[in-house]
Amino acid sequence: MNKNFLALGLAAALLAPQVAGAEGFAINEWSAEGVAMGGARMFAEDDAANVAYNPASITKVKGEVMKSSYTYLSPHGNYKLYDGAGKEIEDGKNVVHAGWAVGSYYVRQINDKEWFGIGAFPRFAMVSEFERGSKISSNAFFSKLNGVSVTPTYAHKFDKKWSAAVGAEINYVGLELQKNSYHPTYQMVLGATQTEGESYALGWNAAANYAFDDKNEIGVVYRSRITHSLEADFKMYPATGEKITADAYGVVTLPDSWDIGYNHKFDKKTRLELKATRTNWSTYDALNISLSNHSVPDKLPSDVNSAKNWESGWRYAIGLEHNLSDKYTVMAGFAFDESSIPYDGGDFMVPTGLRRTYSIGARYNDKKQTVAVALGWMDVGNLDFAGHATDAYKNAHAYDSFTKIASISYQRKF
Repeated sequence: MNKNFLALGLAAALLAPQVAGAEGFAINEWSAEGVAMGGARMFAEDDAANVAYNPASITKVKGEVMKSSYTYLSPHGNYKLYDGAGKEIEDGKNVVHAGWAVGSYYVRQINDKEWFGIGAFPRFAMVSEFERGSKISSNAFFSKLNGVSVTPTYAHKFDKKWSAAVGAEINYVGLELQKNSYHPTYQMVLGATQTEGESYALGWNAAANYAFDDKNEIGVVYRSRITHSLEADFKMYPATGEKITADAYGVVTLPDSWDIGYNHKFDKKTRLELKATRTNWSTYDALNISLSNHSVPDKLPSDVNSAKNWESGWRYAIGLEHNLSDKYTVMAGFAFDESSIPYDGGDFMVPTGLRRTYSIGARYNDKKQTVAVALGWMDVGNLDFAGHATDAYKNAHAYDSFTKIASISYQRKF
């Protein structure tokens, strides 16, 4: 084993930039090839990004491989706000705040039966922004969740049909929330607030593949839920000009999920993947923040609670890959993602409805390196949700929302 290459691979994975995701909460854009195939990429040959999509498939990697991927996501959307009588009181659009999903991967074949892999990529992330003077600002005018998962993985190939993998997950989240504190009785803004903190937590994953024959294969991946105990700083800037600070604490549980995939090779040039993902979003039942050690006593509540009550849901994807020659490949994909946000649990942190993603891509490869590019269009759809007691509106309607996606990946074999 080349120890210098291993050290470089580990450094690339562990030092990957923090991600700012776009429209939505779950991130599936882990490589350009994965984007091109709608996320249905569980059985790729010789692809280091299998660490993210399906750890059991790193047994398809020959030798030692490193890969980096950069995906650009740009969210756009409109909204309307209504009062208690159903009268429209404001309309507008989001401030376009694009984000990057960055993935770094390293896989090494130890022998004919064993593989080691490590990846650093985002599983959950989001960013949304609206005008600070809008009525939306009483709910949220800037929200950001940076997230990255580092996943050391061991995989074993039992025979020609069975392979399996198990891995740990070191998950980081950095959360920042900004909003205007609004007094519904006096219908006035009391001041801007900012909550900012970060947390590390541990999880795990497991995967297995079974090949019926040379053309048909199935696989399953489980990723555990991860509970973060978030310590943060709370700041409030009242209209009077004085700054109030406090210590903030909250618990956020990122959901566990199941991926089930099927791969069919029509011939040596063309293959089709189907993938279904079940995410247990019901773990996101509330975003409750406790405040203590106020710099100005009796000026802030002890708790800031917000019910979410999200519902578990499914994401379905289909991806097609066709080799034009030994060096050039084209790909296409489609994904359908159910909205898990109920009417009484929505907000402008994640104003995401049902999502449909259309994507295409191409790849060049030779014996040592691979370059892939992809473009995608995510139709986010519409979402209606109720305002909270401290919001300056009673009901909201998000519509004509979409996200532009562009991705590039580079892989090197040693």
